[in-house]
Order: sequence, then structure tokens, then C-alpha cells
Amino acid sequence: MRCVGTVVRGIRTPIIKKDDDLATIVVDSLMAAKESEGFEFRDKDIVAITEAVVGISEGNYVTVDDVAKDLQEKFPSKKIGVVNPILSRNRFSIILKGIARGMDKITLLSSFPSDEVGNGIMDEGILDKSEFDLASVISEDEYKKTFGSWIHPFTGINMVDFYRDLIESEDCEVEFVFSNNIRTILDYTNDVLTCDIHTREKSTALLKAEGANVYGLHQVLTEPVDGSGCNPEYGLLGSNKATEEKLKLFPKTGQAVVEEVQRRLIELTGKQIEVMVYGDGAFKDPVGKIWELADPVVSPAHTSGLVGYPNEIKLKYVSDNKFADLKGDELKEAIKDEIRKKAENLMGQMITEGTTPRVLTDLIGSLCDLTSGSGDKGTPVVFIQGYFDNLAND
Repeated sequence: MRCVGTVVRGIRTPIIKKDDDLATIVVDSLMAAKESEGFEFRDKDIVAITEAVVGISEGNYVTVDDVAKDLQEKFPSKKIGVVNPILSRNRFSIILKGIARGMDKITLLSSFPSDEVGNGIMDEGILDKSEFDLASVISEDEYKKTFGSWIHPFTGINMVDFYRDLIESEDCEVEFVFSNNIRTILDYTNDVLTCDIHTREKSTALLKAEGANVYGLHQVLTEPVDGSGCNPEYGLLGSNKATEEKLKLFPKTGQAVVEEVQRRLIELTGKQIEVMVYGDGAFKDPVGKIWELADPVVSPAHTSGLVGYPNEIKLKYVSDNKFADLKGDELKEAIKDEIRKKAENLMGQMITEGTTPRVLTDLIGSLCDLTSGSGDKGTPVVFIQGYFDNLAND
């Protein structure tokens, strides 16, 4: 009888740089880990590769000047509204530097009391006691008077001050306004760059219907500028700060990478191994209230065996209801038999209540993100065994 279910291993690799053969590095690192740790490959094992090393190896970078040039072509007035940017130095500061370098004036509209993924911009306790509510439009002067220079407890930074200094350092004028209605920006300008991640299509369509000249971050750098990198599907979304003058974009060759890694592993092991690229996990921190997912998707590329949703019964429900009178080995065998007989699609049935109705790559990618972390673990590859196992698999 198997006594262990899912096993997750962070796989150490060499430091990956531009033009490295990523597929070879991933496969060689897995084979070295196999020898070191003594595991064997099995069908339905999963190999996951962080999007960062895919983007790095393909050299998918753009500069601040590339961003400025693309935006000048889209907004020749050089006076734009920047709507709902994420409040993140890593994610948005270099993008904002490019916007400011290309424009003469920015009206920056921020949602409140936090951005799309939960980064705070004001003290919610003060907001509750103030004259303002979530439907208010708050000017920058009113923000300063009511909320002061609010410091985020985790970063120690006020992002309004930080973004103002950054914009003005590029000789660009800036005006801040705080509103949860993106139409508010049309009171200031008709040229708008929307910066939200997960509602991007809705936002651009809404403002376009109002007659605005509008683009989203997902529509910037979709093609190369002067030989730069690009991402045809996501543009600047999913990018990260590389240097003070450069951004690493979300990868564009991920599907070719996962298919090549899968091909090599099947050839080497004889097992049907699935492969995916993952970025941010799709989970929320209950203390900091930050929703981790600042990428446009969790997995921009994966092999076909990872498509779909979990199809699981809730053991607790079956135990407490259908087999309420059973205990011990008799209960266990009855539940294992129930698992073996389950339908291929349990959607909507009471027996699944309490299971997680999310796509597989979102769940697996979240597991991988928590395993690899975002710092110095040095494990950009994650190897998962037993994810698709259940109690009936002996």
C-alpha cells in the first residue's frame, strides 16, 4: 500500500542567461536530481518551469526607450490618462518610466483603497471615518489632506510619492486622481492607457465605447520596436523589472519549450510526463491582503495532459453521508470503491461539494509558485509526482 500521495520537489539548475538551451538545462537538471535523490519517473508526473527563465533564455527584453517610442506612436498628443496601474515597483515602475519618457503629461487614475491585486494606497480605517466612500472621486490635494503620505506597512513606501518622483524625473507633468470608476478619466483626457490586468478587455471596450482613444498594456510592445523583444498576446502585461532601463517580458516561446522538454523526457524515461510554464500563483495572502496573481495568466504554456479541471469526490462528504455507519478498513475500502466507480464528469453533483473548481494549471501553478518562491531558492524547475493520484491508487 502506498503511504505517500503528492510529492513536490524544487529542482536546482544552473543560473540561466540569454540564449541558453533551456530544454537541455531542464532535462539535464531533472536527470541529475533523479540520480541524487533516487526517485523514478512515472506516468503523469509534472515538470513545471518558471516563466522568468523562459523569458530570460529567449532574451525577451524591452527598454524604457522602446516603451516610450511605442506609446508616442499610439498617443501623438503626448498627454494621456494612465488608469489603474498596479502599485508595484517591480511590476510597474519601469513601465511608468517609459510612459513618462514618451509623454508630456500624465493624469494617473488609481483605484482605492487598493489596486487590483490588493496593494494598499490609503488607510482604510481613515477612509471609513472620512467624508469619502468607494463611489467618490478624490483629488490629489484631498488625498494628501485626508490620508497624508500613507506608508505601506510592508514596503515602507508611499506609492503616490514614489510614482510622482519617478514621473517628474523624466520631465513629465503628473496629476493624480482617485476613483473606482474608470470613466472618471474622460473628465481629464480622451487619450487613455488602461493598466489593469484581469479586467483589461472590459476596461478597454468600455472606454472605447465612450469614444476614447484607448489602448491597454496588453496592446503595447506586441511587436518589436527597433529590434526589441515583444509579446504578441500580452504586450507589457506580466513583465518584470530587469534593470533601471530594461524590462523582461512575459515569455512568448513557452509552448515550444514545454513540448520539447516533454518529447525529450518521454524519449529518455518511456513515461508520459506533462510539462508547463508557470508564473504567479493564483492565491491571496490573508494578512497582507495581496492577491499574488499579477501575471495575465498562471500558465502561458502547457502540454495537453494538463488541460481541464479536477474531477474529485469529497471524501469527508462520502464518509459522513453515504458511509456514515462504516469505520476502519471497511470504510476505507468502500470509499476506494466509490472513487473507482466515479463518473468521468462529476460537475454539479453533491458528491463534489467542497472540492476546488479551478482549472488544473491554476492549481498546479500555485503549488509551483509556493515551492520555488520569488527569491534565492535557485529552483526554477518544479517536479511533481502523484498529483493525479487518489486514495484508490495503491
